[in-house]
Amino acid sequence: MMVKVFRSPARHGYAVEASPFIPNRVACTASQYYGIAGCGTLLILDETETGISLVRSWEWGDGLFDVTWSEANEHVLVAGGGDGSLQLWDTANHSAPLRVAKEHTQEVYAVDWSQTRGENLIVSGSWDQTAKVWDPALSQSLITLRGHEGVIYSTIWSPHIPGCFASASGDGTLRIWDVKSAMCRLAIPAHKTEILSCDWCKYDQNIVATGSVDCSVCVWDLRNVRQPVNQLLGHTYAIRRVKFSPFSNTVLASCSYDFTVRFWDYSRNQPLLDTVEHHSEFVCGLDFSLHIPNQVVDCSWDEMVKIYTPACLSAGS
Repeated sequence: MMVKVFRSPARHGYAVEASPFIPNRVACTASQYYGIAGCGTLLILDETETGISLVRSWEWGDGLFDVTWSEANEHVLVAGGGDGSLQLWDTANHSAPLRVAKEHTQEVYAVDWSQTRGENLIVSGSWDQTAKVWDPALSQSLITLRGHEGVIYSTIWSPHIPGCFASASGDGTLRIWDVKSAMCRLAIPAHKTEILSCDWCKYDQNIVATGSVDCSVCVWDLRNVRQPVNQLLGHTYAIRRVKFSPFSNTVLASCSYDFTVRFWDYSRNQPLLDTVEHHSEFVCGLDFSLHIPNQVVDCSWDEMVKIYTPACLSAGS
């Protein structure tokens, strides 16, 4: 397996996202001192023939914990910060963000840009236990959603259903929200411990995965939530992020505080496809390329961003 590596010294990786427009481009948010203190960095990286090159980077006065690309403009992205802010950045110019929106009263741990046609919204999730929905200019939040009884770690728009997003929380629940009615449509007691991540299947509007401190990934069918469709076991520490493949309807990946990235096919009795052990610290960021089938990018507290295609997903396997 060929792995391309970028190192950001003294910056511990929290999140990566592949560009929806530019095939070889990724964004990464990283923080000093493991995000506990100090500032954050937003990195724009391009994969090259021989490795990964830095396009540009910006510093922020507090840790940066998540990043999402605009679905409408290839130059624009939003990051979420430890100071409760969302910042709107433009790769084409500026040493400072275009806009800073500060309504959350604690860390913003999750940001996501909606993907459904005809909709252009941002959702944020915070340690203040609220989720907020924003217009693309971040002028002010359109709606604030309350209901979680713990920190919100993950907020992800449905790729299928307009105005619908999922959230995962320290209260052990997965919630499905409808923006138009400002209501929580479904609250699933998905794990007995904190849930650090959730993601929607790209091929089935009813399938959502959760990753928890209990070391399990659970795959849920929202039409029948009494028990998961599958429980994916193998990680030995908390699961930090889960991501469904954009190219295979039952494949997903997870990364963990056990320093590994694992690949799964939830339709199988033996769902674990592969375990990638190439970091020496917590693996926090994970994404699939939308352009290059089965290519993965991840980032870790070991200061490394890595781009690779796992053997289990390579052609012919």
